[in-house]
Amino acid sequence: MKIKVEKVALPEFSLLSDEVYEYSDSFKSKFSDPKNEIDILAVAKAFFSFSPKWIGSLFALRNKIVSIFGLKTGNGLGQKEEVLQNFKGEIGDQVGIFKVFNKADNELILGENDSHLNFRVSILLVPQPDHTKDLTISTVVHFNNWFGKLYFFPVKPFHRLIVPAMLKSTIRNLKKH
Repeated sequence: MKIKVEKVALPEFSLLSDEVYEYSDSFKSKFSDPKNEIDILAVAKAFFSFSPKWIGSLFALRNKIVSIFGLKTGNGLGQKEEVLQNFKGEIGDQVGIFKVFNKADNELILGENDSHLNFRVSILLVPQPDHTKDLTISTVVHFNNWFGKLYFFPVKPFHRLIVPAMLKSTIRNLKKH
């Protein structure tokens, strides 16, 4: 079955709705969870566990380039499986450059503050009456200076491809478990 992803507005009830930002996007998809077994922590772990190889290659290239400018790269993710096993989704927990900034029963806010920009990613899980769940991944970006805007200009088109691909990959892998 094909996984449908749609671009949507930032959900009004998201913890991100209070953030100050110059850029935002949100992508939503639906999946079945008839036994109501999938919670926000399972979704977050699937989000970090599985991604298409081309995304990993893009992040490796990004890390090589931005390290020249002293930006954060998240290279401390050597033991990814161990990091994810210990990941509890608590404020302050970290996976690569993604630190948990806020949380609710059905949402995690991850991101990082850097010299050029601050970003937040919401992973929002909303149960529906028909035993499905809506999964929305939203991103907001606040530019701290002109370099943040310059940095994000070439990143934006890739970001708009990466987030829907990550959403599909997360749902595919949730269905396997």
